[in-house]
Amino acid sequence: MAKSKSFKEYTEVGNISAELVFKNLPFVLFLSFIAMIYIANAHYSEKKVRQIQRLQSELKQQRWQYMSLKSELMYQSKRSEVIKTVKPLGLKASKKRPNKIVVNKE
Repeated sequence: MAKSKSFKEYTEVGNISAELVFKNLPFVLFLSFIAMIYIANAHYSEKKVRQIQRLQSELKQQRWQYMSLKSELMYQSKRSEVIKTVKPLGLKASKKRPNKIVVNKE
């Protein structure tokens, strides 16, 4: 006939008993809390790294767009390009120098 086991026999694992585990339960809970914080911190930092990389690529695109617009504006503001642009409007470039207006402060 099978002998019934007591609760203490069910809780014993090798040389370690449940009493030892329950005695150190606050420390085990503390270690598990620290592990959860460590995992959460790792996820948070990876998320931030991905966000930084995305912002860096966006910044690079914006910089390229700025440079291309700036060079296009510089090209279109050249005297020869301005003359070509206003020619259909009937405007012509002046052959004379502009006159300087001087105001006396008397």
